[in-house]
Amino acid sequence: MTARGSRRPSLRVERALQRDGYRLLAGMDEVGRGALAGPVTVGVVLIDESVRSAPTGVRDSKLLAPAARRALVPRIQRWSIGYAVGHASAAEIDQVGIMAALRSAGLRALAALPRTPDLVILDGNHDYITPAGGVGLAVRPVVKADRDCASAAAASVVAKVARDDLMGRLHDEHPVYQWARNKGYASADHRAAIRSHGLSPLHRASWM
Repeated sequence: MTARGSRRPSLRVERALQRDGYRLLAGMDEVGRGALAGPVTVGVVLIDESVRSAPTGVRDSKLLAPAARRALVPRIQRWSIGYAVGHASAAEIDQVGIMAALRSAGLRALAALPRTPDLVILDGNHDYITPAGGVGLAVRPVVKADRDCASAAAASVVAKVARDDLMGRLHDEHPVYQWARNKGYASADHRAAIRSHGLSPLHRASWM
């Protein structure tokens, strides 16, 4: 068994699903689930049988430096049939809970794709897409899909870059929280700013 950081995602799972008749596949992954501020973001990358091995360097976004992630986005764009990102805001998370917010973000990402996939490969062990609003869409949760499946790893990269860019812009509106650096997660500087300045409208109040 290779180490987590050295394993290269492949299309092995995708090819098996295509042989089963799911020719147009969407890899899906989320970022920002555990943050204190900002949205939860879901990325989706669409591939078909014509797509070959993923661009060199594609990995679960957590294993990549920011510059490496950013450099991969245009390569993923050229490699895939299409990709999209969906967000669900902190206010939505407070109102409906994280799982329903993930569902909304995922469905928004799917709606922005140029074509509807035959099946979604969803990173994780829980299908948060189809319990409501996704009737008729085939979803296959795969544990560690962002490590093993090239489409899901690519989705994690585009989601992370999109959310990081958004948190950088939101930092300009609320610089005391240092979101450009901590991306809304519970770093020491972020928690200290909350103690000093209270919550912004972009914090997940129900998580405090």
